[in-house]
Amino acid sequence: MPIDLTSTEIQQVIIALSALSVVGAVLTIAWPWIARDRFAERMQGVEQDLRQAPRPKHTGRGERGGAPSLLFAKEPNRVFVGIVKRLGLAHLSDETSASQLLRMAGLRGRAPLIAFLASRLIAAVIVPGIAVVYIALVVRPDTSLLIMAAVALVGAVIGFTLPKLYVRNLISKRHNSLRRSWPDALDLLLICVESGMSSEAAFRKVAEEIGSQSRELAEEMSLTTAELAYLSDRRQAYENLGTRTGLDSIKATVIGLIQSEKYGTSLGQTLRVLAKESRDFRMAAAEKKAASLPPKLTVPMILFFLPVLFAVIATPAVLQAIGAS
Repeated sequence: MPIDLTSTEIQQVIIALSALSVVGAVLTIAWPWIARDRFAERMQGVEQDLRQAPRPKHTGRGERGGAPSLLFAKEPNRVFVGIVKRLGLAHLSDETSASQLLRMAGLRGRAPLIAFLASRLIAAVIVPGIAVVYIALVVRPDTSLLIMAAVALVGAVIGFTLPKLYVRNLISKRHNSLRRSWPDALDLLLICVESGMSSEAAFRKVAEEIGSQSRELAEEMSLTTAELAYLSDRRQAYENLGTRTGLDSIKATVIGLIQSEKYGTSLGQTLRVLAKESRDFRMAAAEKKAASLPPKLTVPMILFFLPVLFAVIATPAVLQAIGAS
């Protein structure tokens, strides 16, 4: 039985629930400023002291530039930090998989992770609220509470999924850029290695040259260069490159580099074989995309081209038949 929304009691209940929702939303957003984090303020004071203090000069392999410190990394939004902390979102969700997903999208550090976790909860609250208000006030004001609850549940699921879909879209765009530029990067890497450069210097040079073609690949190569300089195990730097990108062609190259590092085989020969395989893979992907074009054009041709063609062919005959009659 539909509920009469015009009755005074129902309107009072709706007003009370709306007021409670507004108060709860305001408290959720303003809570980090209401309950101030004294520990964070002390850490900010320590950070300011460290910024003013003179930094020691590095020698050896780290002389080209200091490793980025977590203390001086970009701080996450205080509102998102308050939501994640007080609701325990880091414990309820798989933080490791979320971090890996964000790294594949090029979002690194604590700030993107906090924003991702908080945005999933915020979207799961805002989307069903907007859907319910739109249905109740615009579409059908006499909608039953059961349908409202179902709409709210579907909206919550959609809102919770939207941030993840957005991140996966970023990953797809990033993979396309990496996939197109990786064979060229391998060719440059091969030239640098055969000219006598070390693998670290070759990665640095390729990162400088490939930036005009793919900013994402230049960023990944720069990170690998930094890890080769500072990590004690060079194989870990190569494995991190394959994990961050998530592409099969780059993972195959990483395996070849690790084996060359482990068994002492010729790095130039390994890169030559890998570069040829990457070019063949890119050509096969282009041929596959071209082969899938005719089936995709079938429906547009049937809907748009054939009716026009039939009209052009049949119109003279129809006009002659009309004139003869």
